Amino acid sequence: MEREENIERLIQTLKDDDELVQTQAVGLLEEIGEPAVELLLVSAEDNDKEIRKGSIRVLGILGDARAVDVLINSLKDPNKWVRREASTALGNMGDPAVDPLIITLKDEDWRVRGGAAWALGKIANKKAVEPLIEAMNDDSGFVRGGAAWALGNIGDERSIEPLKIALNDKSSYVKRVAEKYLKKLD
Repeated sequence: MEREENIERLIQTLKDDDELVQTQAVGLLEEIGEPAVELLLVSAEDNDKEIRKGSIRVLGILGDARAVDVLINSLKDPNKWVRREASTALGNMGDPAVDPLIITLKDEDWRVRGGAAWALGKIANKKAVEPLIEAMNDDSGFVRGGAAWALGNIGDERSIEPLKIALNDKSSYVKRVAEKYLKKLD
């Protein structure tokens, strides 16, 4: 019981005004590890965005597969920094997150699809190549940019043709990413 209370106090510290205090809380929660996961999963849905963001950061560091669904749900958070932290955390989860992220590439929200693409690129599992190639046709430049970066980061030869096509994308960012990775892949 005392351990749980200590974990809860540390989680509340994630909303401290002092960034150093927040960083120390993250480090201590990371050190506690697995015993903190259940409370962090609950806190990832807290009303306070700083608690959500910090909890998600720790869950990503711990890499516990139980966090995948909560992290994917956090891609829909109203706060962009929480969404960004969720995408980063999912990228740290590795293979257990690949299939759920591939499904998430079809979400109705472009921010969620984009976050999924970026996370898949960080994981760099070749299983994501074909779904990411499909994402290169997304209406959102954010999603196409994430997909182009992910394909380039994965480095599979199936990515070459879609990246060549992306050289004519209407988004200058997508074009630059495609150009960078085509040079790397050749």
